[in-house]
Amino acid sequence: MFRCALLAVFGLSLAAAAPAQTSRPFPANALRGTLMVVQPPEVQLNGQAARLSPGSRIRGADNMVYLSGALVGHKLLVHYTLEPSGLVHDVWILTPEEAARKPWPATPDEARRWQFSPAAQTWTKP
Repeated sequence: MFRCALLAVFGLSLAAAAPAQTSRPFPANALRGTLMVVQPPEVQLNGQAARLSPGSRIRGADNMVYLSGALVGHKLLVHYTLEPSGLVHDVWILTPEEAARKPWPATPDEARRWQFSPAAQTWTKP
């Protein structure tokens, strides 16, 4: 009985560690920047005032969805997408491994000029 319980705990610890080992796929329109939630839905994106869209999602490094109110005052390195209206829509808080992937575009102009490999999740400058 003890052996079964020990194996169950070991299995759960492996399952909990698994999401950290997988690589998240980011869309080609995801830009890199710094985000700080000021007063939801108001944020600072790269030091400039911005606003979260009504359906925005903020995913943590663990890929869980976080409420913007829980992140007030934290300066975060993120990948993000914008709606056509300019509102911040999808946000991914980066893991150290994701942050190490360079280069990554910080502006829409860079994203238009650079080449993206969705399979490798890498950008190359022309």
